[in-house]
Amino acid sequence: MAKTPPNHGKPWTKSDVQQLKKEVGQNTPTRVLGLHLGRTPEAVYNKAGELGVSLKPTNQSPYGSKSKK
Repeated sequence: MAKTPPNHGKPWTKSDVQQLKKEVGQNTPTRVLGLHLGRTPEAVYNKAGELGVSLKPTNQSPYGSKSKK
């Protein structure tokens, strides 16, 4: 069974929210965000949704759009 994250079930603090927004701006993957914040990826998805923060990477081209040489 998976280990429970240290902040499991605890309320989000202002510093947690600030770190989430900062790392989302740096295109940090959701699983890594969860590790940094001590939360599950699902908790990160839920909080980002509550805040209206998109977890979609901003600097990646869509699949199949790169030109082939």
